Amino acid sequence: MFSSMVKNEQFIALASVFPEVSVEPHFETISFRVNKKIFATINPPERRACVKFDALQQDLFCSFDRSVIYPVPNKWGTHGWTNINLKKVQLRTLKDALKTAYCLTAPRKLAAQVDAGLA
Repeated sequence: MFSSMVKNEQFIALASVFPEVSVEPHFETISFRVNKKIFATINPPERRACVKFDALQQDLFCSFDRSVIYPVPNKWGTHGWTNINLKKVQLRTLKDALKTAYCLTAPRKLAAQVDAGLA
């Protein structure tokens, strides 16, 4: 698999572009929220992001390469929280993961705008 690298600043810009996203501190990470619910976080020193999937999406994204995208290794992972190694992830895969996490978390009206390409 071709290696890639996404800079922390790229991740922040990509996660912030969705409608009505707020960026807030969350423990040692930066969280990205819609309707007060977290859909993604980034831990800049570790170059690791985390997104919220449902079980089906988590299985799908993790099936490609578990050194790149993998469930959080604790109870949070069983609830869909999924780590992304920013040192290895392809930009297209990251964009798809962020869009999926956002649309699963956002209110239907906002998710529909993103799915339709209006946002």
